[in-house]
Amino acid sequence: MSATRSTRGPPQPADPAPERQSVDPLDGVDVPAAVLCARCGLSECGGSCLDPRASGVFARVAWEHAEWPWHRRLFATARASTLDCEVLFASLPDGPVGPALTFALTAELFAALGLLGVLGVPLCALFPDVARACLFDPALRGPVLRALAVGVPGLAVLLSLAHVLHGLSIDLGGRRDTALDPASRPSRTLALRFGLYAAGWDLMIGPVGAVLLALTVGPRAMIRGLATVSGLPTRATLAFLKGAYHLEGEPARRALLVSYWGAGIATVLAAAAVVGAVVAALTV
Repeated sequence: MSATRSTRGPPQPADPAPERQSVDPLDGVDVPAAVLCARCGLSECGGSCLDPRASGVFARVAWEHAEWPWHRRLFATARASTLDCEVLFASLPDGPVGPALTFALTAELFAALGLLGVLGVPLCALFPDVARACLFDPALRGPVLRALAVGVPGLAVLLSLAHVLHGLSIDLGGRRDTALDPASRPSRTLALRFGLYAAGWDLMIGPVGAVLLALTVGPRAMIRGLATVSGLPTRATLAFLKGAYHLEGEPARRALLVSYWGAGIATVLAAAAVVGAVVAALTV
């Protein structure tokens, strides 16, 4: 017995490896541009969104954390849908459509206001006489204000509807090729939620999102983050098809093609409706 002890030497300390298991499992998730929670999209999250007492919906989508300020929930969800789209949409839970619709309308409204600022300021600088006439001439000021009052919220509504059609087209393509049993297929509301939460793309890749990113993570991180949005709709849709419909490879590409057609038709219809509404407001 003593020979055995002398050969093995003194007892070694316990392997510290098991201690690493107490670390938050989300610490190793690679999130571009900023350190974000892969579940809720918040940089301030310390793992509280994984509380097992919370429902799956409220644990994963920052917008549906009702106790947080709305602007914080809006930016966190839009940021997660853009910078970490594959993680978010691959595990997007089913739930009510109402919160997703509210998010889409709010995100598109801010995106439309940002677009108005980006286009309006240079135009006013290039054509100052026209800008002064629109501000001070009652004959022009009325139609311009009506066009803005109709065009900005109208654009937000129509783009949100376009995202609804996009989600429905994904569901159509996914149901055609999915090998899941009909009883276990995801509900159509899940595809609607995907389409509506994808409206965060429009906010983040626009001027409002760029400014918010620059203020929160810095200009360099903002540039690195926005550089990753190449192919964003395709990557997000493929991740959603894999997570919700279990589609990969050629079946996923066929479903993706159906979603492209749906998104294209929805975009054309939305653009035509916005132009028609603005023209009607100018001619009243």
